[in-house]
Amino acid sequence: MTTLADIITVLSQPVAYPEPTKQVEIVQTQMSVVFLTDNFVYKIKKPVNLGYLDYTTLEKRQRLCEQEVRLNRRLCPEVYLGVVPIMLDKGKITLDGNAEPIEYAVKMRKLPHNRMMDVLLAKNRVTPTMVGQVAERVADFHSKAETSPDIGKFGSLETVTFNTEENFSQTEKYIGRAFTSEQYNRLVQYTRDFIKNKAVLFNKRVSDCKIKDCHGDLHAQHICFTDGICIYDCIEFNDRFRYVDVAAEVSFLAMDLDRWGHPELSNHFVNAYVVRSGDREILALLNFYKCYFAYVRAKVNCFRLDDALLSGEEKAKALADARNYFALAESYRMRDE
Repeated sequence: MTTLADIITVLSQPVAYPEPTKQVEIVQTQMSVVFLTDNFVYKIKKPVNLGYLDYTTLEKRQRLCEQEVRLNRRLCPEVYLGVVPIMLDKGKITLDGNAEPIEYAVKMRKLPHNRMMDVLLAKNRVTPTMVGQVAERVADFHSKAETSPDIGKFGSLETVTFNTEENFSQTEKYIGRAFTSEQYNRLVQYTRDFIKNKAVLFNKRVSDCKIKDCHGDLHAQHICFTDGICIYDCIEFNDRFRYVDVAAEVSFLAMDLDRWGHPELSNHFVNAYVVRSGDREILALLNFYKCYFAYVRAKVNCFRLDDALLSGEEKAKALADARNYFALAESYRMRDE
């Protein structure tokens, strides 16, 4: 029986690809294996169930590969080329055969690493003009993004409360390690109070159709300044994380720009988005959603502490990052006091 390890072994070789390549770089995450050739990227979904995503069958992986391409073509059409089958043809794993597929991969054009927003931020090479262009691109995308009564339900008080309480329950075990009980209690109280006190606003956002099929993971690592602006790698595996208030999406990138030490760019991005969209209500929700996403990023780093495959050095970095994100979340709480 062919395993994922067998596929990785074959696709790690340059001769496995239909186009010439001198090298293959492999990047693994909890949910995927990515093969970077000279000019293209092939991304395979691991057969895992992480609770918030389920890739456990070939049928599900094929469907979600197709969904990944469809959704990401909204903001990066020139990069997402399609879904390619990986086959076992006469006992040989191949990308070029006529046998039944044993796996599927999303095929993309390779983006220039030196033009990624996070890389440019680290070098202080992102300008207000560039950030303003991103704001305009995101605002125009949101203006056309799908919405419906079913999508709107994901912005309800019930769902917002579920999302925040899920964060708190999933991070309790890290109290005393990644953050203090005092920090935890303050963030919990702030969040619950905000939702209660702004219930009318949350309901208005739903009735005004501000809950849309967004990107869901809008941060600097997913933005490339190439020929135009490519915003890629949206969430395809769980609608709950992608059907969000546009205010939440804006706040995510604004939080990330703060995290990179560029609050002036963060403010410029938000203001440029407000001008383009005319949606001034975002400002009343900004610190709440910034706090929420800083907490989410802290949580993700906490989860890395339990990954048996990570080295001690990698876990130390994850712990430091988690602590920094928790501190950032607190800074937004304090701004709203």
